Amino acid sequence: MSADTLSLRHHRPFVAFWLSRVFTAGAFQVMSVAIAWQMYTLTGSAMDLGLVGLAEFLPRVLFILQIGHVADRFDRRYISALTKVLQLIAAVVLAVATAQHMVTRELIFVVAFLFGTARAFEMPAMQAMLPGIVPAAILPAAIAASASAMQAATIVAPALGGFLYAVGPVETYVLSALVYVVATVLMLRLPPQKPLYVRQGSALQSLLAGIHFIRSRPDILGAISLDLFAVLLGGATALLPVFAKDILHTGSWGLGLLRSAPAVGAIAMSVWLAHRPIQRRVGHIMFLAVAVFGVSTIVFGLSHSFWLSMLALAVLGASDMVSMVIRGAFVQLETPDEMRGRVSAVNGLFIGASNQLGEFESGATAAWFGPVAAVVLGGVGTLAVVALWMRWFPSLANRDTLHSDRIVK
Repeated sequence: MSADTLSLRHHRPFVAFWLSRVFTAGAFQVMSVAIAWQMYTLTGSAMDLGLVGLAEFLPRVLFILQIGHVADRFDRRYISALTKVLQLIAAVVLAVATAQHMVTRELIFVVAFLFGTARAFEMPAMQAMLPGIVPAAILPAAIAASASAMQAATIVAPALGGFLYAVGPVETYVLSALVYVVATVLMLRLPPQKPLYVRQGSALQSLLAGIHFIRSRPDILGAISLDLFAVLLGGATALLPVFAKDILHTGSWGLGLLRSAPAVGAIAMSVWLAHRPIQRRVGHIMFLAVAVFGVSTIVFGLSHSFWLSMLALAVLGASDMVSMVIRGAFVQLETPDEMRGRVSAVNGLFIGASNQLGEFESGATAAWFGPVAAVVLGGVGTLAVVALWMRWFPSLANRDTLHSDRIVK
């Protein structure tokens, strides 16, 4: 066991931060399974599943400037706690509406927009908090362990959500609301996380500083845009209800297991990376991981076996974890503290685009060409992105370490 892991385990603020993220991620994953299954049962439309992702993504665009500005001006604990309360409210709304048989596709879109707003403000605040909680020497291990919080919850929570939904959707939403309460309390127990804000130029210039910073660093721009386009094209999460019900012929329990599968691979990889952080040839490894992500997507799209589909999704999750840890550590280490909120907000926009906007792209493509063709074409597109980005960002592809601009000879 490494000294870094021991340090993290005995670091009480980090433990509280980690647990809060576990519970938040778990509640969100349970909600995601329930909402997706409820929407597909209600309308039977792949396009509506994609529109749910679009509704979650829109707040990242509408509030992009405010998101980073808020994260760099106010106590990040309170920002994160407030976003959890908003998600709690969304869970209560769906619980009450379901109990009263008042759920409509329009209500689900509104709730998805509320979720998207909360998570848009939550992400940069949470990401910017971590460097202020742990010393820089153990930050890469902390990022890997923090990322594993999401994956740990994603292993159990979707499966739990699928089985709970089979018992009753109201119970599913109520459980999620209670978990959000616990996550909020844990977040408020952290020490103050108000950043040292340095205003430069006009208010607009200050708000746009994150965008300018990323544009001025080609390697950072290449890393986050690689994730954007690879996952935008290759993501198949929105179509899992379609595959579960119409192709693999399972119920809501099968959907829960499929949503858990990427996290099984991801958490196994995150545990490995927490003990053996990637220190050399980080550029080559990141591009290889994204290529494996694309191949796994193709295998999943072609599979008619439930267990082969689970395996493909697990490999997909493991490869995504590698690129996510490299990208996350690289961006945080290259960004000064007073800029982290705004840079994280822009990074959050890219990640949101790759996930939620990717869900809309998948839903629309599936409506036009069918779900299998949509997923396979997305995997091929991911491989094309890898080839193009290696050509357009050679310094990133040949980058040796996270801490310097040395490249592999």
